[in-house]
Amino acid sequence: MMTSEPPAVAGGWTLVYRGLVKYLSFNRPLPQAVLTMSLRKQIEELAERAAGAYSKEDFAIFAEFKTALNRGEIRAAERNANGQWHTNAWVKRGILLGFRMGSIIEMTPPGAGLQFLDKDTYPIRTFSPDDRVRIVPGGSSIRDGAFIAPGIVCMPPMFVNAGAYVDEGTMIDSHALVGSCAQIGKRVHLSAGAQIGGVLEPAGAMPVIIEDDVIVGGNCGVYEGAIIRERAVLASGTIITGSTPVFDLVREQIYRRNEEGPLEIPAGAVVVPGARAVQSKQGRKWGLSLYAPVIVKYRDEKTDMSTQLEELLR
Repeated sequence: MMTSEPPAVAGGWTLVYRGLVKYLSFNRPLPQAVLTMSLRKQIEELAERAAGAYSKEDFAIFAEFKTALNRGEIRAAERNANGQWHTNAWVKRGILLGFRMGSIIEMTPPGAGLQFLDKDTYPIRTFSPDDRVRIVPGGSSIRDGAFIAPGIVCMPPMFVNAGAYVDEGTMIDSHALVGSCAQIGKRVHLSAGAQIGGVLEPAGAMPVIIEDDVIVGGNCGVYEGAIIRERAVLASGTIITGSTPVFDLVREQIYRRNEEGPLEIPAGAVVVPGARAVQSKQGRKWGLSLYAPVIVKYRDEKTDMSTQLEELLR
């Protein structure tokens, strides 16, 4: 039988219920893994239900889920000890659930010249100086349900969508986009106009991954669950999609997405926009070529010096 208050048990133990036993504690902080397992079960149960009326308890569960996203306690994808990334499909289902649960409301700030309307489950996230996040004035917005670590610099205008994870020391430059569920590592530089695509559906699909110390040049785009490994450099204008073959002139290899996993740019690779000739008869006749990202070198001391970020900016 469910109770509104947890019953006391001999020996100081306390059972706490929320539809099922949520945890068992001995006057000590609960392990995060226990809390996450309980939250996962509740979110999955809510997601399985047909759309309809939601109770205060349902919205409380979703609010707890969103708080965990904001704190970085849960995320749409994680890297294991072997360096392999895996998707947390239940987290992505929870993010989608928020859109289903929400109602469209007025979100126009007082005195604003433009009108804004959005789901009440995903308002603009607010910060305090204690968060140690710089959001320079000028039109940037970060949606609730995104993890923004200390030391991040946001240059206007930029946008971070729900479910994104942006780690410490990263710079998000003007007109840059971090899409739903994208995972951005430490000390990444997303240059002006860079687009990191969102992958929210299907729930099991890998989001875009940008690992630590990556430089994403101006007007670059990374989409369709591609993985950019640590310390790689994407030169300005480089476009990486899940279905784009990448030509490595140094190692004489071609990288593609396959059944075993998504497209990966190797660690330390320096990628530039290139082209490859169309080999068909008509293609040769017309002199056509197709876009092709090309790895021309791997990072060295000279590359590091030219891409080093000025720490004083942070």
